[in-house]
Amino acid sequence: MFQDVLYDIVCKINEYLSNYILVFLLVGVGLWYSVKTRFVQVRCFGEGMRSVFGNLKLNGGKQEKGMSSFQALATAIAAQVGTGNIIGASGAILTGGPGAIFWMWIIAFFGMATIYAEAVLAQKTRIVGADGEIKGGPVYYITTAFKGKFGKFLAGFFAVSIILALGFMGCMVQSNSIGSTMETAFGIPSWIMGVILVVVCGVIFLGGVQRLAAVTEKIVPIMAGLFLLGGLVILVARIKYVPATIGMIFKYAFQPQAIIGGGVGAALKTAISQGAKRGLFSNEAGMGSTPHAHAQANVAKPHDQGVVAMIGVFIDTFVVLTLNALVIICTLYTEGGPLYTCGAVEASGLGKANLAQTAFGVVMGDSLGAKFVAICLLFFAFSTVLSWNMFGKINAQYLFKNKDPKKVTIVYTLIALVFVFLGTLASNDLVWELTDMFNNLIVLPNAIALFALTGMVVAALKEAKK
Repeated sequence: MFQDVLYDIVCKINEYLSNYILVFLLVGVGLWYSVKTRFVQVRCFGEGMRSVFGNLKLNGGKQEKGMSSFQALATAIAAQVGTGNIIGASGAILTGGPGAIFWMWIIAFFGMATIYAEAVLAQKTRIVGADGEIKGGPVYYITTAFKGKFGKFLAGFFAVSIILALGFMGCMVQSNSIGSTMETAFGIPSWIMGVILVVVCGVIFLGGVQRLAAVTEKIVPIMAGLFLLGGLVILVARIKYVPATIGMIFKYAFQPQAIIGGGVGAALKTAISQGAKRGLFSNEAGMGSTPHAHAQANVAKPHDQGVVAMIGVFIDTFVVLTLNALVIICTLYTEGGPLYTCGAVEASGLGKANLAQTAFGVVMGDSLGAKFVAICLLFFAFSTVLSWNMFGKINAQYLFKNKDPKKVTIVYTLIALVFVFLGTLASNDLVWELTDMFNNLIVLPNAIALFALTGMVVAALKEAKK
């Protein structure tokens, strides 16, 4: 009874936060920084691409402290490119129609300016300890923006929320995705995947930043390459439908009522809100998660990591998420597809959880399609667990900074591993909703600090461009 009441309350809070406050707040931050930086995402896009791919190495070597710039980007992308890229995009298309992808692109474009600011501030306010350990993230620039008790309250609120949202419950729902998909596709009992995950994650978690960096710099290119290869195979096989697919994205961005039904105004609101909401929580720009990774980068100037961070959003949304969307639309929404006719969603039996598997299965066959998506989800969710654990650990150390950091790390890691294992045994809707709620709540103090520290970001950009 209590759980049902709590579930309803949490759902209402999430609905209000995500549909009203957070969308406008995060879009506002993106617009604000786009104007204030004179569209840094356009002016410095080439610089960012050269920084990432100009001298690409999948072995950045052991750093004396922190990470190489690419290792930090890989860790950030590991957090960004998660199950949300597959399930989130599927949900947006189902609810808002193919046109929701257009609005995802718009949101990501402005989000690139937001994440530039986050990375710059993370670099500017990070603290390097006597032992060489780097501590950085929103809690440090929040307390820079607001001194005294108010700053400590906002930072503490952020730290507690992100530990619960990402470090504990977030990792639980990610491991649940791994366990359920591997059991469905390969028949591996979910609890066995739980044991394997606990052992592998435990070794990496306790290995510190360098071990995490060594893993993410290799796993992220592999998982992205695997998914891109599979997606391109589908698009080549369905090449004659690709022009119509792209046309549908643009057409239904402004005429969504033709495919999702309802009146023009209501349908357009649904398409935009789905694209904005799913897009924001896919690339995580403005959420305050990825700055923890970018703070670890060893770069000459904060601006250098800022432009690299922008490429993370580009890869997440314009490459990985877009490819998944194109596969779904060109197989399911084009002529002959189960969602070709208006109002076919209910009759098709398709939902956001099985939409991608069905889409890949159109070309690969049902069994191979399910296995391919399961393997991709394994990579996506596993890499997300690694990054989210690090983000939570940094905030746990901030909250208990007067305690022995090794003891804090061990206790935090053990609790996190329990959640990882529990996720493979069972997960309920309340856990998902609580994760979303705390995920939503971390945006508030982060966005407030971003507005307050505009001058610091603009100054860093001007200094870099002298």
